Amino acid sequence: MKITIIAPMDNIMDAAREVLAQNDLHWPGEIEVLPGLLEAGLEQACQAVNRGTDVIISRGGTATLITKHVDVPVVEIQVTAFDILRALKSMGHVSGTVGVIFMRRFLFECEKLGDLLGIPIQEIFIDNELRIEEEVLEKAGRQGIGTLLGDASAVKLLTPRGLKVGLIESSVESVRKAVIEAGNLADVRRREREKAELFRTIIDTSADGIIAIDKNEQITIFNPAIERIYQLSGSEVIGRKIGDMISDDGLRGCLTGDTVERESVRRVNNRVFAIRRIPIKLGEDIVGAIANVQDVTQLQNFEQLVRQKLNKKGLVAKVHLEQLSAASAQMKVIKERVRQYAANDATVLITGESGTGKEWVAQSIHNLSLRQKGPFVAINCAALPESLLESELFGYEEGAFTGAKKGGKSGLFELAHNGTIFLDEIGDMPLSVQARLLRVLQEKEVMRLGADSVIPVNVRILAATNQDMMHLVDERKFRADLYYRLDVLRLHIPPLRERVEDIPELVSRFLEKSPHSHIVGITSEAVKFLQKQFWRGNIRELENVIERIKLLAPGPFIEERMVREELSASGHIFHDDIAGHTGPDMTERHKLEQILFEEKYNYTQAAKRLGISRTTLWRKLRQRQKT
Repeated sequence: MKITIIAPMDNIMDAAREVLAQNDLHWPGEIEVLPGLLEAGLEQACQAVNRGTDVIISRGGTATLITKHVDVPVVEIQVTAFDILRALKSMGHVSGTVGVIFMRRFLFECEKLGDLLGIPIQEIFIDNELRIEEEVLEKAGRQGIGTLLGDASAVKLLTPRGLKVGLIESSVESVRKAVIEAGNLADVRRREREKAELFRTIIDTSADGIIAIDKNEQITIFNPAIERIYQLSGSEVIGRKIGDMISDDGLRGCLTGDTVERESVRRVNNRVFAIRRIPIKLGEDIVGAIANVQDVTQLQNFEQLVRQKLNKKGLVAKVHLEQLSAASAQMKVIKERVRQYAANDATVLITGESGTGKEWVAQSIHNLSLRQKGPFVAINCAALPESLLESELFGYEEGAFTGAKKGGKSGLFELAHNGTIFLDEIGDMPLSVQARLLRVLQEKEVMRLGADSVIPVNVRILAATNQDMMHLVDERKFRADLYYRLDVLRLHIPPLRERVEDIPELVSRFLEKSPHSHIVGITSEAVKFLQKQFWRGNIRELENVIERIKLLAPGPFIEERMVREELSASGHIFHDDIAGHTGPDMTERHKLEQILFEEKYNYTQAAKRLGISRTTLWRKLRQRQKT
């Protein structure tokens, strides 16, 4: 920041230097002192403005002249009663009325000062600083004034006319006060300029078009974005009536407070824009209006960008098709189905026992599809209570229920927009939530809890279950209409015991997950032994077993003995045990496993042999798994 003092007389130069020499102003900026009277002072001031000065200080006619020709604030050094007393003292004996010349009208009340001194004093106000002689001579003659007091310009111009003119000099304290005032003014002006520059930068760099009008309907803001939209330059339209330049009755309607369309979608130059209009109020008075114009295409792109950012928060599918083990004929067929289903956008119902890798298959479908750059959102429908599952899937508005997050929350369907949502264990979804899911499938839109409007979503649904869905439909535990909506494309993942050819590749992959492990491989005997087991927990159980052996085995290779010891310690039922375990003492667990094994895990045939329903068999198996 910078202050320039234009001193019209030597006294002010000296006083200013003394003020600066005291070094107690605590002014962080620069202060320069320059001589200059009237036109010379104006020239100095103009040059200072060009150099970037913030405030100018001067006095008398010079200050008045500068004020009229520059656009920076001018602080005038005030004349005090002590300044006048000093001037009178320097004049010696004074007779008659004394006239004090002022270039501006101040509430100084010189007459009261004269009453105290016993000297008649009159104020002479000059309207034109360049016509001091004419005005003073005319007014002094009319008022009978014999002695004059004034600034340097008055002394310079009137003394040659034979008038007795005393110089009113400024005290150091008067100059100090002017400098302090100028410093405060410079601070305020700098802050105002910073705000104005911030406002201008925000307006000019906004991707949205912004247009504003004043109460007279004249355009006051027309930023670069709005210039591109309407193909008009700001210089063409600023100051013009909005009705003469563009068609926007809504913006003018804001001025009158009429009920107008504050938000609308309009086509301008073959492009579609969302327009929002707001009145500008000063207290209760409407003093203008402003409109925000957004390109709908840009809004959609930004929405997509936001959703892509969500992907970085973990909403991604990490498994690709090549990562699915496919040594077995069954898995080769499944991988081909994945390729076919990925090219389609229909819903897929993935069935299979727990632990067979249904989510891996779902992620592979997503990563091969056109939605691969969108989010992949997975949720286990059996892991959450009904109320929480509903709010997680569909979101909620603020105040929808006790404990609802301020501002509401987006549901998983919203997060999965332009991507895929994977609903695991869909058979355990409560009926009330099934109804809402059916609407999403039918209408492609969701309604948050507590909301009164819908949100369009573009989501592909992949669902998975380890249950007999038709049986759930028969028992009215699952909606038939929803089931047929989900079961458009079906993919059954066989259990691990039916595709033992995949076990070597799976084991190798599990070992590679820990590259710094002391285990470097597994013997062929150990692999063959693993291939003979049932793996009721399928891939998940196999992976857990390998992880434990990697930790406990001395290495460097996993041997059959280590596998047998680990399986035995974990209560695993070996193939040989089941095949040879017969007789009246066979436990129900062994019996179920034996018959399922003999029937190649055909649950319908196994249920018939056991003399129980398929549902009862499922229930017993699930009870066994829990224990």
